[in-house]
This record gives sequence, C-alpha cells and structure tokens, in this order.
Amino acid sequence: MGTLSCCLLLALALLGPRAAAARKCDLQGLWRNELGSNMTLSALNAAGTFSGSYHTAVAVTNKQILVSPLQGAQQHPGDKGQPTFGFTVQWQFSDSTTAFVGQCFVDRRGKETLETMWLLREEVPSRRDAWKATRVGTSTFTRVK
Repeated sequence: MGTLSCCLLLALALLGPRAAAARKCDLQGLWRNELGSNMTLSALNAAGTFSGSYHTAVAVTNKQILVSPLQGAQQHPGDKGQPTFGFTVQWQFSDSTTAFVGQCFVDRRGKETLETMWLLREEVPSRRDAWKATRVGTSTFTRVK
C-alpha cells in the first residue's frame, strides 16, 4: 500500500467518528422501545418543550389500551448534541401517570437511541397502599422515522 493510500485511510479513520459525533440528536419523530411501544414526538419549540403521543404495548389492565398524550422538555443540547430530556405521559385508559427522564445518543453510524428511566405512579385507595403504587423501569427507544 502506498504512502498516499495509507495517509488517506488514516485521515478517514480519524475524521469518521468526529463527523458522526458532530451529528446532533433530534427528538422529533416516531420512536419504538424494546417492548414494542410507539411514541411520536413533535419538534421542540423555542423554549425547548415538546408534546406528542404514546401508545404502549404493555399494560396491567383489562381496559382497551388507548393512545395517550405526553408533554416534555429537552435540556439545551450544547456542542455535544446528545441532550437530556424528560416527559410525562397521562394515560387515557388507567388512573396512572408515568414520568420519563433520559438522554439521546448518536452512535458512530448516526443511529439515534433514547435511553430512559421511568416512574409509573398509579392511584391507590389509601395512603396505607402507597407502598405498592409506584413502579420503576428502563426503556430504550430507537428511531422508526
């Protein structure tokens, strides 16, 4: 391999990760998690807030699962372009609310992933039952479009 070819390959290897890392994560669009739940997020407004809808694929209920509204905010992305965010989902088919917090990551190939942690709080009949009212978990979302 010639010196020029070697230098070209080295330059591509060094610049490739930077180009992907420079890509900023965009929350707007359709996302799906590992359980098959779908979420659609609107574009951020000037204040960094967004809205959308969530259609869960899993629920502890005998009721029909309905698409539910969500409201959220994104931290200013800064130079790294992998912002943190949070949103709440007001479930339309149960007496519960879920709060998600997470961060958007872009890998070297440009694939966007939302890594989240959530708290679901369901209504219970009395304060004595509060111990069983909150669930916690994680979800990883990937972009559908």
